Amino acid sequence: MGKKRNTGLILALISILLVLGFLSWFLITIFESEKPQIQLAPIPNFLGEKQEITLITTDLKRGLRNVKVSVKQGDRNITILNKMFPFEGFFNREGTHRFETRFSIDPSTLNLAQGRVDLHVHAWDYSRRSGGDGNLSIFEHKMIVDTIPPAIRAVSRLHYVNRGGSGLVVYQTTSDSVESGLFINDYFFPGFPAAEESQEGMHVCYFGIPLDIKKNPEIYLWAEDKAGNRSKAKFHCRIRKKRFRTDKIKITDRFLKQIFPYFSFYLKETAGEDIVKFLKINQDLRRENAEAFYNLRTKTSPTRLWDGVWLRLKNAANMARFGDKRAYYYKGKKIDEQVHMGVDLASLANSDVPAANNGRVIFADRLGIYGLTVVLDHGQGLASTYSHLSNIGVQSGQDVTKGEIIGSTGQTGLAGGDHLHFGVMVSGLFVNPVEWWDNHWIQDNIIKKLPLLKR
Repeated sequence: MGKKRNTGLILALISILLVLGFLSWFLITIFESEKPQIQLAPIPNFLGEKQEITLITTDLKRGLRNVKVSVKQGDRNITILNKMFPFEGFFNREGTHRFETRFSIDPSTLNLAQGRVDLHVHAWDYSRRSGGDGNLSIFEHKMIVDTIPPAIRAVSRLHYVNRGGSGLVVYQTTSDSVESGLFINDYFFPGFPAAEESQEGMHVCYFGIPLDIKKNPEIYLWAEDKAGNRSKAKFHCRIRKKRFRTDKIKITDRFLKQIFPYFSFYLKETAGEDIVKFLKINQDLRRENAEAFYNLRTKTSPTRLWDGVWLRLKNAANMARFGDKRAYYYKGKKIDEQVHMGVDLASLANSDVPAANNGRVIFADRLGIYGLTVVLDHGQGLASTYSHLSNIGVQSGQDVTKGEIIGSTGQTGLAGGDHLHFGVMVSGLFVNPVEWWDNHWIQDNIIKKLPLLKR
């Protein structure tokens, strides 16, 4: 009898422990304390126009009960989204544990005033905590409503620019502008704030007219503020027509055998006839090099580094001009067309190459068809290029003064003889270097406009 009584007592205790364990698990489960998770993207700091926002809320335990999105401005509280989720299945296992949606905040539609507005996101779950209301997560974010675009106006008046040439416009923006510049169709030339002694909002913008520009291009000043508001302003800009030469270049087998060893790094996986390899160099590699030059535009100084007329290689003859339309022939058949984007200058072999103006070295290395190349930044989007060098005497990051020797002429890259390929870029666009060698042109088109900054 004693053993049976002890066994019954043990079973009773086990049963009680099981019941207590179940009750503990049950209470812990329904009164769980893990709050829902809230994710928003993007999270704007400014509202200038309709803004689409992605919302993701999750609750992996009891599941979501309610998600509410609202904006508050002053005494107004505007509900953007209010979503209720049903309780489904045992312990809401079949309920909503992840909710993703997109909502929009349109200052115009909501009639929001300029100034601060607060975004609120509330998410409740099905926990029995807080008197049955569940765990609550709150996301709050402060934003500024700004639907007024910045103002922009041209200060310099007359702009006569050659096709393939350069120009400068002086303009002024309001203080809320964070980015501005000039567009020629889809090509953007950034503006740069003028010196501190200038009027507030004064900018300079160097720009170039692409060689392939069509008639009546769209040219306008452009500004954007922190809220993404944009404004445009027309200004007087006349593009002068300019003719460019055509040039016929004969490709010989001897020339191909001369250049192929230099480009072995690029041709190692290229099979086929020699002329196929040449076209890969003259077309594909040329495009890659053009992109490399263009990407250097972001390395420019925001301040002007150059001063006065630019230097030309001494005692050098023009071998090819900017804008020359080159037709390539092989065994009497036309195989390719390219445009020459610089000036070829030939002097004595291995002649010293001077820096055209004060600047900073932003590239000094091999560059495909251009061989050993140096690129100098002259500030505010202006740069000069020196290619086919036999050696480089400067390094990236080095400051140089006008006339300082940066290397020697050569025939590295896709060159048929010793010469310097000299180029000028405006925000990554190659323009005619001849203008920058002309003191009269610089005075009329650049220097005379700079006093406008101090008016």
